[in-house]
Amino acid sequence: QVQLVESGGGLVQAGGSLRLSCATSGRTFSTYSLGWFRQAPGEERQFVAAIPWTNSYTVYADSVKGRFTISRDTSKNTVYLQMGSLKPDDTAVYYCAAAGGLRSQLSRTWDYDYWGQGTQVTVSS
Repeated sequence: QVQLVESGGGLVQAGGSLRLSCATSGRTFSTYSLGWFRQAPGEERQFVAAIPWTNSYTVYADSVKGRFTISRDTSKNTVYLQMGSLKPDDTAVYYCAAAGGLRSQLSRTWDYDYWGQGTQVTVSS
C-alpha cells in the first residue's frame, strides 16, 4: 500500500509560479512511476505530467509543456510539480498518483494504482 499526500496548492496571480509536492509512504518509492493529474469543476480528470520509475524521461500534456516540470527526490520519497507562467485555465484540483510495475503508458488515470487526496490550485486573472 502506498499513501500519497499533496501540498503546495494555493491562490496565485496569472503569470505566477507554484511548486506542488507529493510525499509518499513506503520503502519502494524508487520502483513507482509517478504522475500528476488535475480536475476542474465539471470536467474529467486530465493528465498533466509523469515520470517513470527509471527516471529515464518525463512526459507532459501539451497544455503545460514548457511551463511545468515534474521531478522526484528519492531521498525524500517526494515528487514535485514546478508550475510557471500560470494561467486561469490551470485552475483545478491537482492530484498525484503512483503506478507500480512496468506500464506502457503513464498518461491515463487507469495506469495508476494509488492516488492522493488532491490540492487546490487557483489562478486569478
